[in-house]
Formats: sequence, structure tokens, C-alpha cells
Amino acid sequence: MSQLRNWFLCITCYFFLFGLALWAQTVQVIDAAGHSTTVTAAQIAGAPHVTVEVRDHDTPAQFQGVALSTVLSTAGIQLNDKLRGSRMTDVRLVEATDGYKAVFALAEVDPAFATREIILADKRAGKALDVKEGPLRIVAPGDKRAARWVRQVTTLRIVAVK
Repeated sequence: MSQLRNWFLCITCYFFLFGLALWAQTVQVIDAAGHSTTVTAAQIAGAPHVTVEVRDHDTPAQFQGVALSTVLSTAGIQLNDKLRGSRMTDVRLVEATDGYKAVFALAEVDPAFATREIILADKRAGKALDVKEGPLRIVAPGDKRAARWVRQVTTLRIVAVK
């Protein structure tokens, strides 16, 4: 009986950890009205990836990921010709597992306004991000400091600034 209980406990732990790993690879996108959409690891993996060459703490680095404009569009956030008027004050609040937060103007992400691609990275130098950085990280090429390069991203929240 003890052996059966131990086997059951091992199987339960395995499925719990497997489910936790899958959950950690999702991002909640919350629009300005408060509607939430979950972008899954499968959606991120299936989206077109871009590679950016940057300096991370004065060291050359290469990250691969999905353009944030793609992630936001997947979640129903309208960009391009729909981003105008009062929506020009919308910002994207990026939230991490540890409570760290950073803000980007929504226009910074929109390819109709910006010449750089801010990405939601899932790889560094072709390998999955390590536990300290990932599973998902914001990389903003062109920022002189990496203070807005949020690690362990959990939420992308659109906030309408009044």
C-alpha cells in the first residue's frame, strides 16, 4: 500500500509541475476596458520570430522572440490606423513574476509609428531563456539602459492615461 501511495504522489507531482511549466509560458494581455486574453506558449511559438542584436549590460547579446505588436494583435489590441486620437495616450504596463513593472507608450510598439521592434523574447542565442530571465522577457533595442527589459513577464496591461 505504501508503494502505491508513493507512486500516486510521484505522478501527481509530475502533472502539477508539468502544468505549472505550461502555465508559466503564457502571458495575460489585458485591454484598457479590463478584458483579459491569454496568449499561450503554442501561439508564441507559432508566431513569426525576429532576431535582435543588442547590448545587455555592455555585452553583445542576441535574442529571438515575437514582435510585441504581433502579441498584442493576437490578443485583439488594435494598432496601425486604429491607434489615433485619445488612444495616443495609451500605455502598455509590463508586469513580471517578482512584481517588477515597466511602461511603454503603445505607439512605441506600433510598427506604423516606431522603427524598432520591441520583442517578447523566448530565446537568447538560440536557446530557451534560463529560469532567471524567462520563460519570456521584454527586449527593447535602442534603450540605453535595460531597465525596461522586464524578465519573467506575466502580464501586458493596456492603460488609458487620462
